[in-house]
Amino acid sequence: MLQYYCDSLTSYKRLNTKEVKIGNLLLGNNNPIRIQTMTTTNTMDTDATVAQSIKCIHAGAELIRITAPSKNEAENLLHIKNKLSNMGYSTPIIADIHFTPNAAEIAARIVEKVRINPGNYVDKKRFDLLEYNDTEYNAEIERIAERFIPLVQICKNYGTAMRIGTNHGSLSDRIMSRYGDTPMGMVESAMEFLRIARGENYHQILLSMKSSNPLVMVQAYRLLVSKMDEEFGECYPLHLGVTEAGDGEDGRIKSAIGICSLLEDGIGDTIRVSLTEDPEFEIPVCKDIVARYTNRKQANALPNDNIVLPYNPFQYKRRETNIIENTGNHTVPVVIAEFSNKELIMPNDLNAIGYSYNPITDKWTISDAAADFIYTGNNILNFNLPGTLKIIANYETWLPLKDKTKYLPLLNFTTYKTHRNEIDGTLFLLLTIKEDCQQVIEYIKNDKNVILIISNTDATMCGIRTVFSKLLNENIFCPVILKIESLKPTVDEQLIDLSTVSGGLLLDGFGDGIWFKNKEGILHNAQVSGRTYMPVVNYTQFLNNTAFSILQATRTRISKTEYISCPSCGRTLFDLQETTGKIRAATHHLKGVKIAIMGCIVNGPGEMADADFGYVGSGQGKITLYKGKEVVKKNIPHEIAVSELIDLLKNSGVWIEKQ
Repeated sequence: MLQYYCDSLTSYKRLNTKEVKIGNLLLGNNNPIRIQTMTTTNTMDTDATVAQSIKCIHAGAELIRITAPSKNEAENLLHIKNKLSNMGYSTPIIADIHFTPNAAEIAARIVEKVRINPGNYVDKKRFDLLEYNDTEYNAEIERIAERFIPLVQICKNYGTAMRIGTNHGSLSDRIMSRYGDTPMGMVESAMEFLRIARGENYHQILLSMKSSNPLVMVQAYRLLVSKMDEEFGECYPLHLGVTEAGDGEDGRIKSAIGICSLLEDGIGDTIRVSLTEDPEFEIPVCKDIVARYTNRKQANALPNDNIVLPYNPFQYKRRETNIIENTGNHTVPVVIAEFSNKELIMPNDLNAIGYSYNPITDKWTISDAAADFIYTGNNILNFNLPGTLKIIANYETWLPLKDKTKYLPLLNFTTYKTHRNEIDGTLFLLLTIKEDCQQVIEYIKNDKNVILIISNTDATMCGIRTVFSKLLNENIFCPVILKIESLKPTVDEQLIDLSTVSGGLLLDGFGDGIWFKNKEGILHNAQVSGRTYMPVVNYTQFLNNTAFSILQATRTRISKTEYISCPSCGRTLFDLQETTGKIRAATHHLKGVKIAIMGCIVNGPGEMADADFGYVGSGQGKITLYKGKEVVKKNIPHEIAVSELIDLLKNSGVWIEKQ
């Protein structure tokens, strides 16, 4: 039996899953983590789909997914597959199916794998609140089996693999009636289909639990693994992905948080990073993620592996702490900006962390993404700070200051043991995992004025999580700042690095703030992941923006507009990348508003999940606008739809004019 949801809670160990054969590719059972993407071309355009597939294969895709929304597209998969084969390509093809069992049954005879969505394969989603007694509910399961078993038998006969792919936003009305809009509802939606397939002795199955919210996604996968282990005594391989992650840095950050939080625990056999960009640009991001785990050693059984978790890994609850300064308790997580590498800090330097100084009025303007502390190391500032900002300085620099009003000391454990009694008030204590954590915990147990800073030096996410477990078990309530340093050479790799450790811990309710550090000059800016980046001129700004984006993605501190944008596919009815850019430009100042931009009705009202407003393709060049899950306007010409969206935001009372 597993420990809760994985083999080891304290160190890295891949989850042992059943092996699935997809064409000539083996997946699961400790085979390499496989990389895949999805084409965005019209499936009926054979040449365009083949050309884009080849681009993705050359970029490193090991599986290519192609939409098949109807029988015509499913049948055309044969022409696509034959053309690729004639050109010497044998990469397995996956048919993506929604709503149309007939298309799935055709595709299963042609391609190596089909993906079905249990939320809309048989059931329909009308957002109706229905009540089912047990007899009625079981009758619905029998109806699903009657419609699903023919596909299972075809897959068995043709050696075709299958992904049962649950999406948070497309749970059926029947599932919603019993489980609600919950991770457990997602799990049960998939398990119903998995039980039917197992009853037919068919096991070439993968599963996925996708959501645009990384917290929901991670909880659903954990529950699914736990449920499979409990019910079957074995686990099927898992496809990981954050659906509708968006584009640019935000899309990469959100994907890394969701995917890597699970990979850190050894969960996941194949990944797709769903970006609102051309599909070949997803592959380098996937490669960067997979590289983190390719050479990571499996853990031996550790004496403390059988720990009893002092928290519920299937349900979010932020760790309770004391409130010290503006940190801890139920305050939003703070951000510490790194300034120790600057010899002379000037007021304009604070522009990078959200503070703008006007020398004429002698006033500061503070943005929503303004850091809460700055770490200056051994430097002292010679100007007055904004009222909301404080300085953290090394103990030796802090000690001789006559006016300590704006300064707080940072100590290592050795200095803390020697000088703690000489400090009256708040202090920061830096802990690295390689130190004796238990000894540190004993010292700080009764200290009501210490803010602990845990560094990721020589530590993985699960190693830091173990320290949090110790703090919980010892009833220690000091706030904890996560100090994460990345020395990776590219923008994408640093985004993944910083997002993985801090994001994964924040999803578990751990962390009262974040402090990021990198090495200036290390980032390669010319071309990363197929995108041309603006040069990272200000590394402090890069880290500050990344910190607030991670807090936004984990829903722990909202500082900007959130966009839930699908990655586009052959069903898309307008230029998704261009439209996303227009909507961002018009609405990026609306803090806390969630706007979904969906290419078609398949990714429409269901996949928008918890968005406040939706912009959905409903026909060629036509848009339908939603407020929540309610249709507000139908079939608006694409040319005026962004303006209509702005009018909807204004009429709904969430619009503010740009400053």
